[in-house]
Parts: sequence; C-alpha cells; structure tokens
Amino acid sequence: MSLKDRYRTVANESQTLLIEKKSKFISNVKPVDNENDAIAYLNEMRSRYSDATHNVYAYVIDENNIFRYSDDGEPSGTAGMPVLDTIRKAGLVDVIVVVTRYFGGTLLGTGGLVHAYGASARQGLLESKIIVRSLCDIIAARVDYTLVGKMQYKIASDGYMLEDTVYDNEVTFKICCPIENTDRLIAELIDLTNGKAVCEVIDKKYVDKEE
Repeated sequence: MSLKDRYRTVANESQTLLIEKKSKFISNVKPVDNENDAIAYLNEMRSRYSDATHNVYAYVIDENNIFRYSDDGEPSGTAGMPVLDTIRKAGLVDVIVVVTRYFGGTLLGTGGLVHAYGASARQGLLESKIIVRSLCDIIAARVDYTLVGKMQYKIASDGYMLEDTVYDNEVTFKICCPIENTDRLIAELIDLTNGKAVCEVIDKKYVDKEE
C-alpha cells in the first residue's frame, strides 16, 4: 500500500470487453496493496483464461516503486508497455491491469496492437473508478455542552467529515481532517472555543474521493 499522504488509484475491481477486428480484448483491473496481491491476481486471471491467446499485464505498486509488465508472446513493446503507459499517464499506483486477448483471425499490426491494448486498459481503469485517496487524521475535540452549536457549525461549514459524536459529561467530536490541515484546524477549534476545546489526534485513515 502507498505510504504517501495523497495518491491516485482505482476504487473497485472491474471487467470490460473491447472487440477489434474480431479479436476480443478483456480487461480485468483490480486495486492491490502489494506485489504479492498483484501476482496472485495475475495467476487467477491466467487460470481463468487459460485458453486465451495472450494474457498481457502491467502493475504499479507505490511502495518501493515496483512496476512490472509482460507482452506474453505479443511482439515486443506492443502490449505490456502500452498497458503500463496507460496506468502511468493516469497517475495511478497500487493497481494491476490484465488484458486477455482471444485472437479473431485478423492481424492487427504493431500500431493496431498498441492501440487495442492501450484502449482496453483505459476502458478498464475508467470502469474501476479512478479515485484520489488522502491520508487523514482523526481529531477528538472535547468541549462542554454550551459549545456544541458552534462546533457543529464550524465542522459543517468547513466541510470536514464528522466520524462520530460522543455525548458524556462533555461532548467529543471525532473529526476526519486531511493531515496537512490538522494543526490549523486544532488551532481554529481552540480559538473558536476561547481555549476550552481539548483536542488530540487519536487515529489516521485514508479517505477516498472519486474524480
């Protein structure tokens, strides 16, 4: 899994079909956390489409900057590299794309293969929904009941995600905040409550936003 504060990947596994001069190009896309997951998925696709002419693939793993690709018997540079280029041009990491081809009887030529594999990969990535994944802090802000209205208005008007509200002797708001805004938000909450808010970071999580 990526260790970045913010990165682009895909949300879901998907499958799409592209037909080019009677050849079938089946794109299977999946988000993966590491290279072992990518290899396991590749082996699954090879088993599922063991009768296919080619099972071309590419994957990019952000951790340790790992990338791999294969033409799987297609002319060099016409299959795996176009799939990898499609992933890179979209700025995506932690994803594998496997494009399976069933030959339709008509040769596509070098340019035709590059186009078909790239187009199939793009189609699959879009179907999987490209997202921006941002690392957020979970801030616990504890205040007395007289400040609840101010806190609720602040959180809502600034567009922060409220994870939970705990009502006890005091009220604790658990706010999801992009890590680059954490210090500023804590300072603003303390200022808003005239120093009465007690704030601390209690957890971290990734939050996804579809593009």
